[in-house]
Amino acid sequence: MRKTANSLFHYYLRFRMRHIRRYMEQPHEVQRYWFERLLLTARDTEWGQQYGFRNIKSYRQFANRIPVQGYDSLKPYIGRMMMGEKDVLWNGRVRYFSKSAGTTSDKSKFIPVSSQNLKFCHIGGTWDTTTFFYDQRPNAELFQRRSMLMGGSLEQFEGYRKTYIGDVSAVMLDRMPSIAKPFFTPDFKTALLPDFEEKIERMAHLCSKEDVVMIGGVPTWTVVLFRRMLELTGKSNMLEVWPNFQVYIHGGVSFMPYRDQFESFFPSENGLPAHRQVCYQEIYNASEGFFAIQNDLNSDDMLLLLNNGIYYEFLPVEEWHSEHPKAIPLEAVEVGKNYAIVISTNSGLWRYTPGDTVTFTSTIPYKIKITGRTRQFVNAFGEEVIVENTEKALAETCKATGASVAEYTVAPVFFKGSKKGGHEWLVEFQKTPADLRQFTYLLDKNLQNINSDYEAKRFRDMALNELQLRQMPSGTFHSWLKRKGKYGGQHKVPRLSNERKYVEEILAFLDGETVK
Repeated sequence: MRKTANSLFHYYLRFRMRHIRRYMEQPHEVQRYWFERLLLTARDTEWGQQYGFRNIKSYRQFANRIPVQGYDSLKPYIGRMMMGEKDVLWNGRVRYFSKSAGTTSDKSKFIPVSSQNLKFCHIGGTWDTTTFFYDQRPNAELFQRRSMLMGGSLEQFEGYRKTYIGDVSAVMLDRMPSIAKPFFTPDFKTALLPDFEEKIERMAHLCSKEDVVMIGGVPTWTVVLFRRMLELTGKSNMLEVWPNFQVYIHGGVSFMPYRDQFESFFPSENGLPAHRQVCYQEIYNASEGFFAIQNDLNSDDMLLLLNNGIYYEFLPVEEWHSEHPKAIPLEAVEVGKNYAIVISTNSGLWRYTPGDTVTFTSTIPYKIKITGRTRQFVNAFGEEVIVENTEKALAETCKATGASVAEYTVAPVFFKGSKKGGHEWLVEFQKTPADLRQFTYLLDKNLQNINSDYEAKRFRDMALNELQLRQMPSGTFHSWLKRKGKYGGQHKVPRLSNERKYVEEILAFLDGETVK
């Protein structure tokens, strides 16, 4: 029966792939369609009337009337929507709001997830992910066995009980199409548990007995689950637990620092033929939308999803911190340049900046790599170090030394008196290098090779000293997140900061408590 179901899904996904290829060939026509449709749908909302959506006829008019904005500009409108008001930013009433731990003036952001956004963007993106995997792996068995998602939790909003808030993964689980539910594990009560430690424990017990073929989630917490499952089962790797496993779908943070850990969970030297080896597929699914998917498993970039209810614009680097930033449309982007994403969506985010930065690897079709966040960088001395730089430098250093990094964060060390500045790295190793001093030296050299601005500041130690590396005890970052109430779900360790807030918090945390 399950083999028959898998064959039927395979047939449907081939049809879906043909549809995707059509919009890949007509990107600007598809984006124009969504531009017009978004304005048409929202023209009678409060926002649409305020900005005269009825008589906007061109992109230029749209860009001139509505400013590029962050969360704080839309927060008052979103707050009213959460209280049940309809026709505010988007047509009708929105019931779901994705809770995002973004870098804003508030502890959390609440992003509206309309029924259209859920259907066309988030759930549509999930189907597209599956489509690409089946296209790349004709022997895929996702609808023959069980799949898992490392999701968050969902709860009623205290201010208005008909509104629900939670991680976007939890919203997607709660509204999962009925046709997909028989292939999901564990039970939905377990999957949506608010206590993440209890969730991990129950999932480890239940799912270690299932025939799992796919798991999706942020690498940080997936590693925690796998370790617990291996403890419970006494197995040496996850292929001994799930012998038919095929694909890990990841997103939220760079996979580069976790690659070695996952390859030890799913070793390739187990005698499996090439078509049975485990794949790693990257997705870019944020609270604000499902933006991109790795459509070619042999390439490390992702196809930008253009037919999902989102109209895209992009901010060049020089506009990131401008008082009145000027964005450019999709057709104006250039390969190799760094941009911040600007989106208008079918949930009422208008010319909104999520804070993520990308670079285009191709414009035929449009493919991207995530490079970091507009607020996650170190540029205290003009070195302009971004997450992509630190991830690559770490990967090269680990490869050269045989080390493996579990988590890390970086902050500047500011000038003090006659002392030079520099960078401070707090690093938790999965496998500690034999010579930590040599690791630090190589890491600094690799970062110089990757980033010419950092190299210039490091030249003969004239402006910056060699980076300082502090090895953190095992479990430091997870324990710190737990203390902050950010354990599990989509919470992540901030990689870079242009201030010392996170570094000082972690060091103070270590001074005040012994991490076990």
